[in-house]
Amino acid sequence: MTLYLNFRSQAVAGSVIDPIVLSGDGTAGQPALQVLPPAKLAALTAGKTVLFGVHGFNVNRDEGIRALARLEPRLQLSSGDVFIGVLWPGDFWIPVINYPFEGGDAMDCGRRLATFCNTHLTETASFSFVSHSLGARLVLEAVANLGAKAKEICLAAAAINRDCLTTEYASAAGNTGQVSLLASRSDHVLKLAFPIGDPISDLLNADHTPFQPALGYSGPKPVGPALAPWQIPKEAGYDHSDYLPPSSPTVPPPPARGAKWVKAAEFMGRAFRGERQSWP
Repeated sequence: MTLYLNFRSQAVAGSVIDPIVLSGDGTAGQPALQVLPPAKLAALTAGKTVLFGVHGFNVNRDEGIRALARLEPRLQLSSGDVFIGVLWPGDFWIPVINYPFEGGDAMDCGRRLATFCNTHLTETASFSFVSHSLGARLVLEAVANLGAKAKEICLAAAAINRDCLTTEYASAAGNTGQVSLLASRSDHVLKLAFPIGDPISDLLNADHTPFQPALGYSGPKPVGPALAPWQIPKEAGYDHSDYLPPSSPTVPPPPARGAKWVKAAEFMGRAFRGERQSWP
């Protein structure tokens, strides 16, 4: 069983809503989920370490459900940990063209996630976060507004300005015990599409620093928190879709240990547990 917070009004596109708690088997082609009251989630997480997993841009509801459910077992969580997938409307009926407008939705969801945690999950031992792509903005917005200090943040292929941890989200960096990153200069989305879409987003959200490369491409500026290891060797060929499990309706076979997304998932698990990284 995987737990989710659903911030979506529709399965594809749609607006941001206050979160609905869902649970069930999300690994199959057609996810079968049921609604739970917030009090039930509060009881399930009381005294536990919670890890929120956040998908990125251009992922519809069912794709997010499957990818996050397939990620959960690869994180090697203990009985004292609870994984919660975050589903948010970072997609549109026509892919890609809406990217400049999705930063606002990500931030809206992040604030609502923080409010949910501050209101309903007050008995949780600690909060940690792992994200892919534009999900980084949702996570950083949540941590910046979280009433408690986050234990750990892990940002993979972050589609956000590389200086964000020392500028617009310096408060989020200061409200977490550890920040881990995975970045790749083989990421064609962040290399080619991010520099086109982000300046438009900069105009819509004045707190952005304009004309910065993506954190998930270049890594952070040399000032600020020590974030190592974070750069995947270019010869490894990690593109933007190589960090999370396949989200297609076809149930994938058990992956070989060397599969790209498996290595990324194992990195996320070690970051969550505070272990020394053996890769990249």
